Amino acid sequence: METIPAPAVEAAESRPGRAEAPSETRRAKPLIRSTGIRFALTYAVVFGLSAFTLAFSLWYSTIGLLQRQVESAILNDAAALNEHYQIGGLPSLINAIHSRLTDASDSDGIYLLLDPLGNHIIGNLDQWPRGLNQINTWYELPVTRKGVRSISLLRAYTLSGGEQLLIGRDVSARTQLRNVMRDALLWALGLMIFLGLLGALLIRSMFRRMMRDISTTTRAIALGDLTRRIPKHGDGDEFDELAEIINDMLERISRLMDGVRQVSNAIAHDLRTPITRARARLEDAALHAHTEEDLQSAIERAMLDLDGVVGVFEALLRIAEIEAGSRRSAFAAIDLTPMLEDIDELYRAVAEERGLILDTRIDSPLPLLGDRELVQQAVANLLDNALKFSASGTTIRFSARVEEALIEISIADSGPGISEEDRNRATERFFRAESARSTAGSGLGLALVAAVAQLHNGTLRLASNNPGLRAILTLPARRK
Repeated sequence: METIPAPAVEAAESRPGRAEAPSETRRAKPLIRSTGIRFALTYAVVFGLSAFTLAFSLWYSTIGLLQRQVESAILNDAAALNEHYQIGGLPSLINAIHSRLTDASDSDGIYLLLDPLGNHIIGNLDQWPRGLNQINTWYELPVTRKGVRSISLLRAYTLSGGEQLLIGRDVSARTQLRNVMRDALLWALGLMIFLGLLGALLIRSMFRRMMRDISTTTRAIALGDLTRRIPKHGDGDEFDELAEIINDMLERISRLMDGVRQVSNAIAHDLRTPITRARARLEDAALHAHTEEDLQSAIERAMLDLDGVVGVFEALLRIAEIEAGSRRSAFAAIDLTPMLEDIDELYRAVAEERGLILDTRIDSPLPLLGDRELVQQAVANLLDNALKFSASGTTIRFSARVEEALIEISIADSGPGISEEDRNRATERFFRAESARSTAGSGLGLALVAAVAQLHNGTLRLASNNPGLRAILTLPARRK
C-alpha cells in the first residue's frame, strides 16, 4: 500500500453567494436615479459586503470544519488499515474491515476491497463508484449502500499486492446542513436587498423633501424674491443645519444687495452735488471769467470738488477690498501700543489747536495678529469723528486695554452723539445722522471701521456717552 500523504485542506464544495453579488448589482443599477438612491445603495453595498464576510466566516467555520474532520477521519482510518496490511497481510486487512463494518457505533463508514482483477472481496458497497478513477484523490460522489442512496466523501488506494481499497464516509448530513445554510443565506440576501431598497426609497424621500425646499426657495430668489427662506422642520438634524446655513447665506446676500442699492442711491444723491457744483463753476468760468486768474481759481475749486468725488470712490474701493478679505494676506504679529502712541501724539496736537483735551490711557503690550495699516486707519477715523463733533473745551477719552483675550480700543467724546435708532444704521455706507448733515464728510468713515473690525474677527460697537458718543473697537488679542 502506498504511503499516505499528509492531508491537504481542500474545500470540495463551491461557496454560494459569491457569484450572485454581481447579478444583484446589475439588477439594482436601473434604480439609480437620484442622489438619495445612490447614497442608500452605497450603504447597502457596504452592509452587504460586511454581511457576506460574516456569512463566509460562518460557512468556513462550520462546513469547512466538518469537511476537514471527515477528511482527517478517512486519512486516519486509511493509515490504520495500512498498518494491518503491512503486519498481517491481506487476511488481517479483511478482518479489520469486517470489524469496522460490524461496529454499530460507526454507521457512516464506507469500505470496499477489490482483488487485482476487480472482484469483490469485502465491503458495504456492491460496486466501484462511477467517476472514481484516480488514486489518492478526494471525490464526493453518490453511492448506494444497503439499498439507500447517499452522498459520500471517498478516497481510493492501491495496495502493494495490486488490490484496490476504497475508504469513505457518508456526508449526507453535512450536505443537508450545507443546503440549510445556503437557503438561510439566500433568504438573508433577499431580506437585505429588500431592506436596502426600502431604505433607498426612504432616504430618497428625505432628499427630495429637502431638495424641493431648496429648489423652491432658490427659484423664487432667482426671480427676485429675496425674502424667501428655506423652512426648518425642527428636528435639529443635518437638514435643519443645512437650512440654517443657507438661510444665513441668503440673509447676508440680502444685506449685501440692500447695501448695493443704498450705495447706488447714495452715489446718485450725495455725489451729484459736488459734480454739479464743479460743472457749474467751470461753466461759469467759461462764460464770465475775464482774467486768467479768475479762470485758474474756478478750475482749482472744481478740482477740489472732483478730488472729493475721487476720494469717495477710493474709500468705497478700499471698503470693498477689506470686506472681500484680500487684505488677510498682509496679517502679521504686531504690538498696537507703539502705533496707538504715535496716533495719540499726532492727534494731541490737533486737539490742542481746537481747544480740546485728549485724555489717553494705553496699556502695554497689545498683541494682535492683523494689518497694522488698516487698524491705524480705523482708529484715526474714530478720532477724526470725535474731534469733528466735539465742542471746544470738552474732553475726548482715548483708551486701549486687553481684557479677556480681547483688545478694546475706546474713544469717547462729549459731542451731540447719535440717537439709538441712528446708531443701528451708523455703519451703513453714506449714512449720516441729522446732527451731522451740516458737517463735512461722506458717511464712509464708520463703514470702513466696521469693515476693518469684521476682517479681524472683531466688532465695532457704538454707545451713548451721556452726552456724546462712545465708539468701542474690539479685536481678538494674539495668543502667545
